[in-house]
Amino acid sequence: MLTHSNRYIITGGPGSGKSSLLTALVNLNYQGFEEISRVIIREQHEIGGDRVPWQNLAAFAELCYERMSAQLEDCKSDCTCFYDRGLPDIIAYMRRGGLSVPDKYFEKAKAYNQIVFMTPPWQEIFINDSERPESYEDALEIYKFLKLTYTELGFNIIEIPKVSIEERVSFIENILKG
Repeated sequence: MLTHSNRYIITGGPGSGKSSLLTALVNLNYQGFEEISRVIIREQHEIGGDRVPWQNLAAFAELCYERMSAQLEDCKSDCTCFYDRGLPDIIAYMRRGGLSVPDKYFEKAKAYNQIVFMTPPWQEIFINDSERPESYEDALEIYKFLKLTYTELGFNIIEIPKVSIEERVSFIENILKG
């Protein structure tokens, strides 16, 4: 699997602490890219659009694909980059929705490091909001689809322990040091 050694995905079901972890990593001067799906959902709410996963998953996925592809190009080659979700997440969501996945999604999914950091479901920190309407049960199912998809695509999944954000950051930094 061809990978780009400085591009790391942080993935997991909704409400498992990905965004908070990314913020902490960015505060330590890592380059970070926010979750595109949340940005698109906010934009769609503002304009009354239907390109959200629960109304038009295929159109939503295509928007995510375009914007995530652009994020890949924005990663500086001389630093470590972290992504709050990656292109394989789109594949997992489309599979969960019963949609066929375009080949270009699989090809572009190879543009990350083989190591993927996965946050497990964590009911104690789970909340939903206007951009995350899924229930905790949905989050569990999404987590299973994500784990299966990343495994099938040949990624090395490293599950992040359910500890404080600072301890999660230290855990990731220790993995990066080898």
